[in-house]
Amino acid sequence: MTDDYAERLRANRAEKDRAFAEDRASPLPPEERDDFDGLDYFEPDPTYRVEATVTVHEDPDSVEMETSDGRTVRYLRAVTFTVDLDGETHTLCGYRQEGGTGDELFVPFRDKTTGQQTYRGGRYMELSPDRELADGDRITLDFNLAYTPFCAFSDAFSCPLPPEENWLETTVPAGERAP
Repeated sequence: MTDDYAERLRANRAEKDRAFAEDRASPLPPEERDDFDGLDYFEPDPTYRVEATVTVHEDPDSVEMETSDGRTVRYLRAVTFTVDLDGETHTLCGYRQEGGTGDELFVPFRDKTTGQQTYRGGRYMELSPDRELADGDRITLDFNLAYTPFCAFSDAFSCPLPPEENWLETTVPAGERAP
């Protein structure tokens, strides 16, 4: 990771903090915005910006995810990523909302920081590949971009909880910390 990357990441974080404090669409309740002094983040760490090998699911399975308010939502398991973290191989699935459009991939996950250093409901990453993915492709998963879902800040939001297949048996001290 270059100093330039770390600086861009810090600038993006500062912009997100500004949006949380000032934007009407902020997940923070209005009465909490004046006292908000920024989200808590792990320091940028190149160890958690990893190359993943892609397996595409040509006929994606439907996956029901529980949400923070007890409902369920349906996603399609579009791809599986294989990554090496801390000397061990792990898999994470990338999903598309059933009936949704676009190529974005939703990657909700839990790890051993969940409920301690990070939000108890898990964290999210989103990917917008610049091409159609194929089996064996390599793509960067940057856990430094992992973020806390909006339901951690307000009960007005309902957030999908990471399914068990995306529970990592390792510690990922990267991205946002617990609010």
